[in-house]
Amino acid sequence: MGNKIDLDGKLAVITGGAQGIGYAIAERFIASGASVTLWDRDETLMDASVSKLSANGKAFGCAVDVTTPDAVMDAVTQTRDSMGGIDILVCNAGIAGPAVPVLDYPVDEWNKVINLDLNAVFYCCKAVAPLMVEQNYGRIVNIASIAGKEGNPNASGYSAAKAGVIGFTKSLGKELAKHDIAVNCITPAAARTAIFDQITQQHIDFMLSKIPRERFVLVEEIAAMAAWLSSAENSFTTAGVFDISGGRATY
Repeated sequence: MGNKIDLDGKLAVITGGAQGIGYAIAERFIASGASVTLWDRDETLMDASVSKLSANGKAFGCAVDVTTPDAVMDAVTQTRDSMGGIDILVCNAGIAGPAVPVLDYPVDEWNKVINLDLNAVFYCCKAVAPLMVEQNYGRIVNIASIAGKEGNPNASGYSAAKAGVIGFTKSLGKELAKHDIAVNCITPAAARTAIFDQITQQHIDFMLSKIPRERFVLVEEIAAMAAWLSSAENSFTTAGVFDISGGRATY
């Protein structure tokens, strides 16, 4: 870990936190003094991740399908009861969807991608934000993607969902600004996580060819950015989009 970001005593929720980017963020948060609750639908993997995280701090798990609004509301109640509140929300859960042209894109697959990568962000923010408004403090970080800025070919569902996350973040950040709630999103280039199992080698090679750094982003690098955005030190920036694309982004 690099410099410690001060998250002492903060209570964080991370969706899709059992692996990949979400798990790296959970590790960084705990190292910075926060308690974390992982929201994940893979209960077995989540329990194993909570066990590992608990060796270094306070970690909890809540099995939840974040594409179901009622389940998200139940998870808020369970998390509040176990941790005592929610100061930080990281919306990270997502899938890549099929790597096919729009003309061949199955409608049911489109709906799956939009529901998890975009709608679930809305469900989670809508459920957690009232707690933050009540305490007049909160930090929300939504994990978008460089695909949301540029629109990757053969990834229209993913690109559209992540573009939606960017727009949603900007709207919510403006709405909650007066309550000392910062709402920002991160637009990473691709990282080597389990999501690579969902896409073709040809698509992986295409993504790498676009990155001037000539490598994929490390999950630890994304976690470092998420930690600062989730801290009290981030007291002014909200409704922002933070690039971590290795030079790929042009705006």
